[in-house]
Amino acid sequence: MTQLSELARRAVEAATGAGAGEAEAYVSREGGREVRVHGGEVESLTAATQSGIGVRAWIGHRVGYAYGTDFSEAGVRAVAGRAAEAASVADEDEFASPPEPSEFEGLPGLSDPSLAEWETSRVAELALTVERTALGSDPRIAGVEQAVYADSAERVAIASSTGVAGEYEASSCYAYLQALAEGDGARETGLGFGLARGPRGLDPESIGAEGAERALAMIGATKPRSRSCPVVLDETVAASFAGLIGGALAARAVQRGRSPFVGRLGEEVASEAFVLLDDGRDPDGPASAPFDGEGVPRRRTALVEGGRLRSFLFDTYSANREGGASTGSASRQGYRSLPSASSSNLVVAPGTQSLDELLALAGDGVLVADVAGLHSGVNPVTGVFSVGASGRVIRDGELAEPVREFTIAGELVAMLGAVSAAGAEARWVPFGGSVSTPPLLIAEMAISGS
Repeated sequence: MTQLSELARRAVEAATGAGAGEAEAYVSREGGREVRVHGGEVESLTAATQSGIGVRAWIGHRVGYAYGTDFSEAGVRAVAGRAAEAASVADEDEFASPPEPSEFEGLPGLSDPSLAEWETSRVAELALTVERTALGSDPRIAGVEQAVYADSAERVAIASSTGVAGEYEASSCYAYLQALAEGDGARETGLGFGLARGPRGLDPESIGAEGAERALAMIGATKPRSRSCPVVLDETVAASFAGLIGGALAARAVQRGRSPFVGRLGEEVASEAFVLLDDGRDPDGPASAPFDGEGVPRRRTALVEGGRLRSFLFDTYSANREGGASTGSASRQGYRSLPSASSSNLVVAPGTQSLDELLALAGDGVLVADVAGLHSGVNPVTGVFSVGASGRVIRDGELAEPVREFTIAGELVAMLGAVSAAGAEARWVPFGGSVSTPPLLIAEMAISGS
């Protein structure tokens, strides 16, 4: 089988041979499985593999892109030729130029052999164990809406005429379920999840138990009274907000004026208790890699630190617009897509307090354990948000009765300024990106309930 690095090198040569002044080739080969179980049986099983090559070609400051799946010599030449032809008719763009080569260090441990070693029947049993654990945990667990196991393995190679060259392999997997608890004439749901490099890193009993516990905790939920009060965001909710903030710090969004952080670089935008990094080399980060989507070394970038906005996330194009350098933040959604700046692994720095200590600091408030429609409920320009939520009342510094069908409202920058403490224990959350965050205590937030 032809090595991906060799395919990338051949595509670059073909593009320059077809008239491109500079060229870059991105090649990927990926595969994955998904198992869904329900009622003690496998409901569906899917497995898919795909591979392809994407070529960028530059003629001066004109750039063209083409992709394909044919790895034969003729197929590679055809993709490269289409990219060069697209560049020849593209409009001039003074900021369009290929990335300069930089040395990057390897990043071992990104691929777990258990993903290939575990047969599909074994990962199906893992998903069934997740469901079984939840159902057997308490007679009030009436069912499981869905239990899912999914994994993926990918090999990526990149090469360019400027001297960029690299290849790596990475794997990831996760399992989750939505448990259903019945009580007080209503049904409540609870999410349990886990993620790892390979299936041997997952704990199906823990995942099933978490979903059941979260569902049971919501039995008897009512609406809280409307007020402004301290709010503790649990890790999943804090991760959702961190993902939103990471998106608003991508340079393209800022340059288009679609971010509440426009013009605020270097300014105070948060309390000192909130520290946000983008770390593309974190050993535990699901999105870690030795280099980004255009071959620039991944790195650790402080975004919000010491209360101030320290950096945006740049790929080569957006960095050229600012006269600066890429932060190694170019991402691709596979070989079909062009690179663009976005976060890799967003890391909210842990503090020193346990969750119990955060609750004690809150005194009387609300723990928000789930939000609905966060992305659609936020104005991307102003950062103003109003979203549905559910969770638990905090009374005298301890968790009390469950609450749901209320909204939390505010503005992102103001909310960051109101972060008074971060929990000591962080968790990786895979939904809507790759985020590691502890729970966060917000000194005051508007709650709208009954």
